[in-house]
Amino acid sequence: MRRWLREPLLQCVLAGLALFVVYDLRHRDAEPTERSHRIELTADDLRQVAFAWAAQGRAAPSSEEIRLLTEARVREEILYREALALGLDQDDAIVRRRLAQKMEFLFEDVARLQEPTDAELRAWFATNAEGFTLPARITFRHVYFSPDHRGAGAREDAARALARSATSAADTPGLGDPFMFQDHYGERTPDDVARTFGPGFAGAVFELPAGRWAGPVESGYGWHLVRVDALTPARVPVFEEARAEVRTTWIEEQRAAIRAAAFEALRAGYEVVLPDALPPAAVTAMAAPTSR
Repeated sequence: MRRWLREPLLQCVLAGLALFVVYDLRHRDAEPTERSHRIELTADDLRQVAFAWAAQGRAAPSSEEIRLLTEARVREEILYREALALGLDQDDAIVRRRLAQKMEFLFEDVARLQEPTDAELRAWFATNAEGFTLPARITFRHVYFSPDHRGAGAREDAARALARSATSAADTPGLGDPFMFQDHYGERTPDDVARTFGPGFAGAVFELPAGRWAGPVESGYGWHLVRVDALTPARVPVFEEARAEVRTTWIEEQRAAIRAAAFEALRAGYEVVLPDALPPAAVTAMAAPTSR
């Protein structure tokens, strides 16, 4: 017997058996309280199911549709519980992000966020008015000179057409090439113009004098002669013009302040330990994906 007990293989088997028994005893007692196999849906749960169905613009669900929706709810609950039992929620970036997002929602204590008074909004707007600046707007027409058709001489052709328009009674040069978009643009902001012609063109046309042809101005397509018909400079609106946007921005700022204060209160209860400073090369190496 002593010789058998000294065998390494038998010792490993006995140790494994002991660990198995201990694990089984611990989890046998914990399982009834930690995992419930009872799923109870209340009348309120069923009302929520029916409400979610109606919220999609559908007619009231029939009895069969209610049955199928209920089965889907039960299926979801079973899969959810089994996933928790398997620990699938652990170390999952998506689950972590979703739970963190739900905590952010809890931070937004609506009870603490009161409707702002008119005086509060006016006072806040007085110190933040620049953020509501209305962009400049321009109305212009243009004549296009294509490098694809004219080669390196496109700019010179545009300059000659401009000189001719200055000595002619004609209102437009009339010597350009077909353009793939519009020849006339009304009430456009700098961003609007930049999206069509590029930021360089947008910056240039907003500096042109109104009422006469000017250029040549280069865009991503080629060269243009431009006539500015109207230009409205950027301006800060009066409070009455921006009141709705001011209220929306004020409320969002208050929510952000509430979230920040709530997080800082939680943050104060944690000790965060970071590694010693690392050189940039080491940080880059740590962030790089490992090859398998």
